[in-house]
Amino acid sequence: MTNRFKILIKCITLVFCLSTTALHGQLLKDTASINLIKKGIDYIYDFQFDNAGEVYRKISQSYPEHPVIYLFKGMMTYWENYPLLPTSPAHVYYEEEIRNCIELSEKKHNPADEAEYLLADLCARGMLLLYYADNDLSMEVIPLATSTYQYIRRSFDYTSVYSDFYFFTGLYNYYREAYPDAYPIYKTLTFLFPKGDKAKGLKELQTAAKNSIVLKAESFSFLSGIFSSFENNYQQASFYCKSLHELYPANIEYLSVYIKTQLLLKHYDDAERMIISSSTKISNPYYQTQLAIFNGILQEKKYHDNKQAEQYYIKGARDISHFGDYGNDFLAYAYFGLNRISEYNGDKHFKKMYRKLAIKLADFKKIDFD
Repeated sequence: MTNRFKILIKCITLVFCLSTTALHGQLLKDTASINLIKKGIDYIYDFQFDNAGEVYRKISQSYPEHPVIYLFKGMMTYWENYPLLPTSPAHVYYEEEIRNCIELSEKKHNPADEAEYLLADLCARGMLLLYYADNDLSMEVIPLATSTYQYIRRSFDYTSVYSDFYFFTGLYNYYREAYPDAYPIYKTLTFLFPKGDKAKGLKELQTAAKNSIVLKAESFSFLSGIFSSFENNYQQASFYCKSLHELYPANIEYLSVYIKTQLLLKHYDDAERMIISSSTKISNPYYQTQLAIFNGILQEKKYHDNKQAEQYYIKGARDISHFGDYGNDFLAYAYFGLNRISEYNGDKHFKKMYRKLAIKLADFKKIDFD
C-alpha cells in the first residue's frame, strides 16, 4: 500500500467516522455519563491511563452492554501501547475490543438509539481502518472499507447542532480540494464528490478547535498537520502544535510534532530545550528513536558538527526501522540528513542513494529540514 493511499484512507475514515459525533441517543442524553466519557477521553490523550481506567470502570457499570464501552477500551489500548504494531501482543486485544464494539453496534436495538449505535459503529470501523492502514495491512483494509460504505451512507440521515460538527465540514471542505491538488492521481476519484472550499474548511476547523468539546484535540492536530504539510506554513502549524501540547503535555506524539515544527522554524534553542527535558523522562522506545534523529538535525544545523550528526542519523535510521510504516517519515528525515552530509563530503554515490530513499519514504517531500 502506498503512503499516498494510506493518507487518503485516513482522511476518508476520520471524516466520516467522526462526522456523527454530535448525534443524540441513549447514552448521549445522560449528561453525567457523557461528561465522564469526555473526561476519560482527555485522560487517554494525556496518557493518564490509571485515571482513564477508573472512568472505564464507572461507565462499564452504568452501561455494561453498550458498544461505547468497547470503543473506549480500544482507545485506551491503542494509546497505552503507542505505537500499536502487528508485532505487539496488545494488537490482539485491540482488534477484539474494536470488533466487539462493531458487533454490538449492529445488533438489533431500539430504533430511537439508532444514531448512537451508528456513531459507535463508524468510530470503531474508523479506528480499525487506521490501524490497518498505518501498518500497511492492505488485505485487511479493503474488505473492511468496502463493508463500511453502507454505514457511512446512513450517517447522512442525521444532523448536528454542536460545534464539533465543524470538524467534519472543515475536513471535507479542505481535503476535497487540497488532496487532489497535492496528489493529482486522485483527481478522478474526487470528481465523484461535491466541490469543497479550502478557505472555508480552515475556518470551520478553527471554529471546532475553539469551541468543540469532544473533537478539540483532533481539530488542533489536523490544523497543525494541514499548515505543516499542505500549506508549508510552519509558523501557523507551530501555534496549533503548541496549543495541543499544552492541552496534553504527556502525549509523546504531540510533543514530537511540536519539536519537529520548532526545528522546521529553525528555533533550535527551543527544540533543544524540549529534547533535553524529555530525553530522560520518556522511555518510550519509539520516541527515543525520534529524538536521535532530532539530535542529528540539531548537530547538523545548530552546531555544524556533521560527524556527530551522521552518527545520530545512522542510529536513528537503524532503530526506527523496527517500527515499520510508523517510522517512515522519520526514516526519511534521517536519509535527507545523510544526503546533505554526503553532499558536503563530496560522496556523489551516497548522496544519490540517500536522496532516493528519502523521497521514496516521505509523504511530503518539502519537509526535509533543508
